[in-house]
Amino acid sequence: MSALRKLTPETATLISDRFRALGEPMRLALLHQLRGGERMVSDLVAALGAGQANVSKHLQLLHRHGFVARRKEGVTTWYRIADPSVFELCDLVCGGIRAEAKSRRRLVERLG
Repeated sequence: MSALRKLTPETATLISDRFRALGEPMRLALLHQLRGGERMVSDLVAALGAGQANVSKHLQLLHRHGFVARRKEGVTTWYRIADPSVFELCDLVCGGIRAEAKSRRRLVERLG
């Protein structure tokens, strides 16, 4: 049974905001990088080949929505996954994509 018993307009907005936060490829890439453990911003910048301002902007949004946590150590900021359930959601979506791709392959084979 779903934990959501009643979808109020306020709840719908909160849920929509969290989905919107995941709707950016750079944010998904950041979450993927953090899946292996805590990382410094500079490591994420190097791993993704992106600018520090861009990476920091996306990390701030992920933090605001509760997907990542951060800690400061001097001038260095470390990020880690705060809500590992985000990977369950990603796995569900990926499973749907795989099933759709398999279905399309079968259709193309029948046409071909």
